[in-house]
Amino acid sequence: MVRYVYDFAEGDRDLAGLLGGKGANLAEMTRLGMPVPPGFTVTTEACRSYLTCGREPHGLSEEISEHLASLENAAGRRLGQPNGPLLLSVRSGARFSMPGMMETILDLGLGDDSVLGLAKESGSERFAWDSYRRLLQMFGSTVMGVDGGVFESALSDLKRFRGAADDLDLDAADLSELVETYKNLIREETGEDFPQSSDEQLRRAVLAVFESWNGERARIYRRREHIADGLGTAVNVQTMVFGNLGSDSGSGVAFTRDPATGRAGLYGDYLPNAQGEDVVAGIRDTVSLADLEDLDPVSYAQLRGHMRTLERHYRDLCDIEFTIEHGRLWMLQTRVGKRTSEAAFVIAAELEDEGLIDPAEALRRVTGDGLARLMFARFDTSGVGEALAHGLPASPGAAVGAVVFDSAEAVRRAAAGEHVVLVRQETTPDDLPGMIAARAVLTSHGGKTSHAAVVARGMGTVCVCGAGIAVDIAARRFTVGDTVVEEGTVVSVDGSEGTVYLGAAPLAESDVMRYFESGERTAGLVESVARAMEQADRGARLEVRANADTPQDAVRARRFGARGIGLCRTEHMFLGERRELVEAMILARDETDRKRALSALLPLQRGDFIGILEAMDGLPTTIRLIDPPLHEFLPHRTDLAVRIAATEARGERPDPHDVELLAAVSRMHEENPMLGLRGVRLGLVVPGLVAMQVRAIAEAVVARTRAGGSPEAEIMVPLVGAVEELRIERTEVERVLAQVSEETGVPVHCPVGTMIELPRAALTAGRIAEEAEFFSFGTNDLTQTTWGFSRDDVEAAFFSAYLDKGIFAASPFETLDRDGVGRLLRIAVDEGRAARPDLKIGVCGEHGGDPDSVHFFHEAELDYVSCSPFRVPVARLEAGRAALSGTRPNDSK
Repeated sequence: MVRYVYDFAEGDRDLAGLLGGKGANLAEMTRLGMPVPPGFTVTTEACRSYLTCGREPHGLSEEISEHLASLENAAGRRLGQPNGPLLLSVRSGARFSMPGMMETILDLGLGDDSVLGLAKESGSERFAWDSYRRLLQMFGSTVMGVDGGVFESALSDLKRFRGAADDLDLDAADLSELVETYKNLIREETGEDFPQSSDEQLRRAVLAVFESWNGERARIYRRREHIADGLGTAVNVQTMVFGNLGSDSGSGVAFTRDPATGRAGLYGDYLPNAQGEDVVAGIRDTVSLADLEDLDPVSYAQLRGHMRTLERHYRDLCDIEFTIEHGRLWMLQTRVGKRTSEAAFVIAAELEDEGLIDPAEALRRVTGDGLARLMFARFDTSGVGEALAHGLPASPGAAVGAVVFDSAEAVRRAAAGEHVVLVRQETTPDDLPGMIAARAVLTSHGGKTSHAAVVARGMGTVCVCGAGIAVDIAARRFTVGDTVVEEGTVVSVDGSEGTVYLGAAPLAESDVMRYFESGERTAGLVESVARAMEQADRGARLEVRANADTPQDAVRARRFGARGIGLCRTEHMFLGERRELVEAMILARDETDRKRALSALLPLQRGDFIGILEAMDGLPTTIRLIDPPLHEFLPHRTDLAVRIAATEARGERPDPHDVELLAAVSRMHEENPMLGLRGVRLGLVVPGLVAMQVRAIAEAVVARTRAGGSPEAEIMVPLVGAVEELRIERTEVERVLAQVSEETGVPVHCPVGTMIELPRAALTAGRIAEEAEFFSFGTNDLTQTTWGFSRDDVEAAFFSAYLDKGIFAASPFETLDRDGVGRLLRIAVDEGRAARPDLKIGVCGEHGGDPDSVHFFHEAELDYVSCSPFRVPVARLEAGRAALSGTRPNDSK
């Protein structure tokens, strides 16, 4: 028989898949003897069964009743009893942390009778009515589907009528009146009364948490964080403890290290006379944990001891929720805490220094995505004057954008290509789409543990909280002193310093980027990054090369740690002033004209190759022969036609060169040029083109050899679909190489290989390997031709819809499609190496710099990846992480 419910005393942290992260950690803290309010967990299996079958799993209600009875017996009170009732919290708890994305119901078990008993037992009518109104608000919105804004409006109206600055200024009579208002709102909105039966409350609350797994904000968050939809959530039912019982009570959130910087110490927020939801909601300004030491030194000392124990036990930054009830500390939750990219590197290095983790584990704790964020620029504020506003640095980085005041507007403007900053009094989970769309989030209230801060840090979005600005959503503006900032105004948000500036502040280079550029190491973050890179390089099997088309790019790539060039695109050398020479070649009337044009291009290409081979001296440099259709080097057909028509309309004679160009462009026009005359096909039908490029490469090798260098040029033939194409072109390549060797007396050997970028090439790789000394997967084109996508058209047309509907977890042009494109790649690797065991294989699409794709290429046993120079450090880090057994790209989440 399947078991669906476990007491906290029965589990441990290794059961996160079954009990969810929160339930497993509650069980672990219970096992460690910490003061955890007793309770039980309904498993993720129960949730999956419910969502699959659409009904409560058989036997679940009986198991819940049994565990509830045990709770009641231990507490000496009954759920919902009129005198001194037992009250419960019902919280979600997925395997992977999803802060604020699913539902919570507190104070469950209260009703019209039991609220009076709670008032008598606690000695505080205000506390009892405050707890009841909280239950009505949470249950009404979460379980019964009432818009939460209805309750917020009623609360705001009452405070305005009473002249109350915040919730604490409302007395018991006010809250009793608010309870009646809430009950009436529930009846009006749903057509049913709030259930007075505590058993019904509990049953419906558990099912509502199950339902919230498929809520919109939860689905959006899972897509962004690459969390599988089929995991489901557990439900934690726990005895309530109360932080809203007066000045000797309160609730807080604490971190064992600063989640923004990684610095050691106790960080967090405490809110006296408040329940836990008040802390993260930012409804009142919190105080620091240092203030808690003054308010309640005994509880502070106990908390500090538990935090030290948890960090050493979990060997990581811990995020802790706690409540103090009449001076007694209760531990409500712990988890491995979300952190910024900077904090991830610093914490990993410090934990390694403390002997809690080894170097390999330290590498597992950081990610390439995090490294990429640290390479971003920061603001140079030396010339921008005083900051407009100051708040808490909740999530670091620098972002510039136009101010918007709601999620929908943020999404709309971002979709139109505008950078935006989402400004709210405080965010709620419903703001998630806008937070994803925004470059930065700015709130007037809340601290480092508020919803805005936690979610922004997890996403790597810049965030400043508690800036004290006056936000007027209705008027679409915020004010700071006498300054009014209207929607659409550009501001600069510095999440590292907690400052906001009017206008677009200039950016300054990051310390991490400076390290990669110069190699200069400084203490703190840069030293932590440098250590992670050294560990990655020691363990990596995959080599990392760069895509570079100029000597400048090659120099930068080498500084960033590239071990060669995996893709040098020769067509990029035909742009700019050289375009006229390409035009001359295309427009050549006979072989003499064509040879003259190619002869003019030869020394220019040779000079480019000399510079690149010098920059990469001693390292392999893979040079791809010209790939795109030749008409891409000519003016656009429409532009030419319009220019000629306008000239004729003025009664003038068109430029003969324009007429000739239009004829050539029209002659070469293709309905789908990506599938037309390009790549190896050009080399086979345009006489002399391949010979010119190969001669330029060979003569560059000779020049570098005579200069004392060690050039390692490789020649790559693009878009091969049949082995016969490669055989013919390779014959021409080897003829020219032999000719240059004979002419110069310098032996020139350049391995000849091909790009695998067509499905047919992948499926016939065994035959192609007979003629190729290496393969390089062009995954951009292989993705296009496998999916039948034209990247230039489909990304804007329907990719966003595909992502929303879950057809894609990520764009297949950003992260490799393992099931389709990946399978073709594996076939080509297996068959290619079967035919040629020493076949060298790499990838040169931008997938080579994508963390998830790098892990796949490691698993597929490629020899190297190649990416843009600025992605080289990311690829190096992930190549090292991929070599660690069981490591995934997003493990540090």
